[in-house]
Amino acid sequence: MLSWLRLILVGLVAIEHIYILYLEMFAWTTPRVRRIFGTTSAFAEESKALAANQGLYNGFLAAGLLWGLAHPDPAVGLQIQLFFVLCVIVAAIYGGLTAKRSILYVQGGPALLALLAVIFLR
Repeated sequence: MLSWLRLILVGLVAIEHIYILYLEMFAWTTPRVRRIFGTTSAFAEESKALAANQGLYNGFLAAGLLWGLAHPDPAVGLQIQLFFVLCVIVAAIYGGLTAKRSILYVQGGPALLALLAVIFLR
């Protein structure tokens, strides 16, 4: 039925976090990424290791979401998806309150839609 919508929404959240992993781990000091995150060249160089660490954590979130989608037991897969979508929402709230308000919307919005889909579109 509508479970395909759940798969798409959870998958999009995973793809978003793979993209963030790329930005933070591999492209942090580029002019385009500095514009996206509002950083200077000097700050980007000084915080490169920290950004890569953040990127790695975003990769773990994506891996967990993909694991939930691919798990052979659908009931267990839903539990995994629920846990990792909630992790993304908590991270988005914290990031929105402490780093940049747009994180709440850019990461939290899609994750909230995915959460609703995980809960209601089984």
